[in-house]
Amino acid sequence: MEFALITLLNGLSYGLLLFMLSSGLTLIFSMMGVLNFAHASFYMLGAYFAYAISITLGFWPALLLAPPVVGVIGALVERYGLRVVRKYGHIPELLFTFGLSYVVVELVQLVWGRAAVPYPIPKALDGPLFTFYSTAFPMYRGFMMLIALLMLLSIYLLLKRTRIGLVIQAALTHPEAVESLGHNVPRIFTLVFGGGCALAGLAGVIGGNAFVTEPSMAAALGSIIFVVVVVGGMGSLVGAFVASLLIGLLQTYAVALDYSLASLLSRFGAEITASTLGYPLLVLSIAQIAPILPYLFLVLILIFRPRGLMGTRES
Repeated sequence: MEFALITLLNGLSYGLLLFMLSSGLTLIFSMMGVLNFAHASFYMLGAYFAYAISITLGFWPALLLAPPVVGVIGALVERYGLRVVRKYGHIPELLFTFGLSYVVVELVQLVWGRAAVPYPIPKALDGPLFTFYSTAFPMYRGFMMLIALLMLLSIYLLLKRTRIGLVIQAALTHPEAVESLGHNVPRIFTLVFGGGCALAGLAGVIGGNAFVTEPSMAAALGSIIFVVVVVGGMGSLVGAFVASLLIGLLQTYAVALDYSLASLLSRFGAEITASTLGYPLLVLSIAQIAPILPYLFLVLILIFRPRGLMGTRES
């Protein structure tokens, strides 16, 4: 019971962090049709900017200041880079964002070096939120979960309950009509791209000290967020939320389970011999194959439901 509950909470907290990161990518794709390969780089920038700000001002000012800074950088990238290549088609867009991800990594290494930086959890949140039997659940993970849920609520209210949200959604399907009403559609797309990057920056501020802030952090999560977006359904924010939780729970439980197929078979009375143990798949533990499980899940989704869990278009 103790193991199941703590692992469940850890899985939910990791899944909600994935949602914080993938929500911005989902918004950008759903509104603009741009699959931003550099999205995880903005996550990394959020962590490094938060580290730089927290050195002098502390964590809480960094939480407020770093995401808007990343959002402004994202808006500038869209205005002076992505908008220029967009007229040539989707392939130049993908190549531009793919190259941008490498440029950001090199710039980060030039400024902060190749080693991890000491970006600690704030003292006010460094402690147990509660203790279940002998296992404590960290307060900071609870804080991560709260921020992710507040972000989900804010995005929903913005898109469904505000005038600017309605204009953004209308600009996707009827840009000419929106432009005829006096709205600047290219500026709307710039704001959407900058807003999506700001959400990635917020995930970096929260996740940078929960895990490790280093130049490889973008590569570590970059591929997972695309799995989340495809599994959830291209452009579906609710789908991204569900997929994030599923993948977070899947990986967390897999890492926590130190069983191999051979040990499971032996529990059911199967005879395990030396020749049987010669098969690698039988002796590999579930924890060892945990990193590839999201990709196996992705393959199954593409086979049985190509549009994703809640998508409306083929991915």
